[in-house]
Amino acid sequence: MDKMQDKDFVEYIVKQVVDHPDQVAVDRTVDEMGVLITLKVAKEDMGKVIGKSGQTAKSIRILLRVIGSKNNARVNLKIVEPDGTEVSSGDNNSTSSIDESLGI
Repeated sequence: MDKMQDKDFVEYIVKQVVDHPDQVAVDRTVDEMGVLITLKVAKEDMGKVIGKSGQTAKSIRILLRVIGSKNNARVNLKIVEPDGTEVSSGDNNSTSSIDESLGI
């Protein structure tokens, strides 16, 4: 089975959602913690990738975990904001600052 299918999956899904698919960058690294998929998108597309209350990002992360479990690997998604900071995962507090900056 192709080990890059998790990276390809994220790239395909995100490019379908954003307005600037040419600015989508996906990197894949493997370490002792598992697989880390790093996603970078245009500033204008951050709201679309994160979604209301972080639901879109959470859904992508859940699907990545399913793909990872199928391959016996732990797969995590890190979304990097255009200014270089990381978008935290999980709870509503992690997306509140992003929502505020996007005016949501």
